[in-house]
Amino acid sequence: MIEIKDLHKSYKTGNNSLHVLKGINFNVAEGELVSIMGSSGSGKSTLLNILGMLDEADSGTYTLDGVPIKNLNEKIAARYRNKFLGFIFQSFNLINYKTALDNVALPLYYQGMKRKERIERAMAYLEKVGLGPWAQHHPNELSGGQKQRVAIARALASDPKVLLADEPTGALDTKTSYEVMDLIQKINEEGRTILIVTHEHDIAEMTKRIVNLKDGVIIDDKKVDQVKALQYV
Repeated sequence: MIEIKDLHKSYKTGNNSLHVLKGINFNVAEGELVSIMGSSGSGKSTLLNILGMLDEADSGTYTLDGVPIKNLNEKIAARYRNKFLGFIFQSFNLINYKTALDNVALPLYYQGMKRKERIERAMAYLEKVGLGPWAQHHPNELSGGQKQRVAIARALASDPKVLLADEPTGALDTKTSYEVMDLIQKINEEGRTILIVTHEHDIAEMTKRIVNLKDGVIIDDKKVDQVKALQYV
């Protein structure tokens, strides 16, 4: 599903250059649930941005579902993001003046789906994450956990190949974090490929594979015995 070969990325800082990713080799098979860990400055956010087509590597190759991701203009990058990827953010990134239902339906609008169909589909995904009764509520009427469930429903609505989650539990308390991870585990069990960037060890242990980054290189990549979030919920 994802093939990364010898990926390098540097950023200019004044007269200097900061080498952030230093030859990353990284494959993810369809249906995997992988966490990417590393301290601040390790390169994990840069890697996620490249995976999400929000940034481009200086050298190396990135292939997503057999498609080489290289030299994309913004229009093509946006089309590929809509087709391949769903995003879940720490800060939820919901639009405050839109209802939960309209937030979930928004990516479908950009895909050109007719209103009736996108509302039906958005409602189905809200129900899937247990928020059907909250469809007409606005984000400021929802708890943190409910907001993240809306964000997950929105990410799923366009039926992406891969979900990219950037610190999806970072703004949540422990109990709510585990509830969100239980939902993510269930989505993965349906066959969805999911990558989670996290600095929380207990969250990483709820995935099936942990990749550790340090100073722009992978120092450890191992499959783990997954801890089920449900036992803590």
